[in-house]
Amino acid sequence: MSTTALQASIPTASNGGQGRSRLRLTRRGRVVFTTLAALPVVAIALVLGLNGGIATATDTTGAPVGVVTVDAGESLWSIASEISPNSDPRDFVAEVLAFNQLSSADVFPGQQLAIPSSLCVSGC
Repeated sequence: MSTTALQASIPTASNGGQGRSRLRLTRRGRVVFTTLAALPVVAIALVLGLNGGIATATDTTGAPVGVVTVDAGESLWSIASEISPNSDPRDFVAEVLAFNQLSSADVFPGQQLAIPSSLCVSGC
């Protein structure tokens, strides 16, 4: 490369900086730049969305909720007898049905039921 060619590309006060080329991003460059700029935003959204991995179930009053897994041969009535032996099983069944938005009292093995903490006398 000759000296004259090198001097022509260097901006000087006499040519007003017209020899300088503008930075042009290709489509791939724009995609990479946008992705790098969006990564911190996505990371923050994930952390806030997942609540840092700390999630607890609560009922409408904010009280904690217990979870009971139905075993084979169990019914809501038998679960009521185990969890809240001193209360009326009919009230327990009605509250659990409403709380879990169940249309009937039929439960199946392996089904998980949320039990409001107010009903958990002997632990859920």
